Amino acid sequence: MNLISKPIMSTNYSRIIAGTMTWGRWGKQLSTNEMVGLMQFCTEQGITTFDHADIYGAYTTEAEFGKAFTKSRIKRENIQLISKCGIQYLSENRNNTVKHYDYSKDYIIWSVETSLKHLQTEYLDLLLLHRPSPLMQPDEISEAIETLKHQGKIRSFGVSNFTPSQIDLISKNSAVEVNQIEFSLTQHTAMHDGSLDHMLLNGTTPMAWSPLGTVFKNDDEQHRRIHKQLDELKEKYNATEDQLVLAWILKHPAKIHPVVGTTTKKRLENAVKAVAIDLELEDWFLILVACQGHKVP
Repeated sequence: MNLISKPIMSTNYSRIIAGTMTWGRWGKQLSTNEMVGLMQFCTEQGITTFDHADIYGAYTTEAEFGKAFTKSRIKRENIQLISKCGIQYLSENRNNTVKHYDYSKDYIIWSVETSLKHLQTEYLDLLLLHRPSPLMQPDEISEAIETLKHQGKIRSFGVSNFTPSQIDLISKNSAVEVNQIEFSLTQHTAMHDGSLDHMLLNGTTPMAWSPLGTVFKNDDEQHRRIHKQLDELKEKYNATEDQLVLAWILKHPAKIHPVVGTTTKKRLENAVKAVAIDLELEDWFLILVACQGHKVP
């Protein structure tokens, strides 16, 4: 019997990733100087990976970030930049009649080159296909990815919101190194539908968007159970509730990287400190049971 399993692919992404979706027009509308300060604060905390998508801010946030990045004087080699492409969004900045997906070779290459121009960088550390399209053609995607890698414009390639079978389809010709999915205490179907198993088996790095889920958004019986359980564990771990929720994610053997979308410095500090929390086995299950409302099968 072969007892050797494939290792998780080694990456240089920070364990906590800064999500930039709300930095611009779609959220806090930070000024250039405010973005500079937030970037510097993140790197000081050890958050060196910044997650973008071309559509953020209706195709405006990357350029705003790029302007701030240049002003920040942070060395490019000290951070990692992620971006996503593929969604054709309804916006005054695009001549689209309907939201759709485009994964043609020419579009992928053009989109990456546009992101590089906006971010004012020569390469992306990671390019992700933002969402799967029913019309995507693996061979054409592969041609684009291999061209971009050969030109040094991207260093790694992955996907976002893809199922295991969709990853297999795309990885036929180009290795899929990352899958960024929705994952949290309150949205943990990836533990049961084979998604995280597939990533663990194939050495794919999972990243989790919306890692706090609805824990601090909803007020119902389920969420009151969650808060009661977290409150009972806070003193034991000398931790805040948001730290415990992130620690619950970080405990998973797939080595998930939470993408934290907050621009609040205290919450960013809490997220970094959560990495050091190692939940005991039964405490991890206590939190899961509080969420589900019943014991595990």
